Amino acid sequence: MQITITINGEQYADLTKGMSVSGLLAHLGLHEKKIAVERNREIVPKSGYKNIALHDGDVLEIITFIGGG
Repeated sequence: MQITITINGEQYADLTKGMSVSGLLAHLGLHEKKIAVERNREIVPKSGYKNIALHDGDVLEIITFIGGG
């Protein structure tokens, strides 16, 4: 079964029900150590990425850290 979530204001409808935050990041090709994730206005701790399942209608903000100096 497929779910639809919103990531950074854009809808994604090709995701599998029960996919974890970690699975989503792998699906999107993002490295877990270089990002921060907010789900439904709450920060997701990196320790929870593998255990927190996404649900239909979730709203995520994903921020990528860029080094510089």
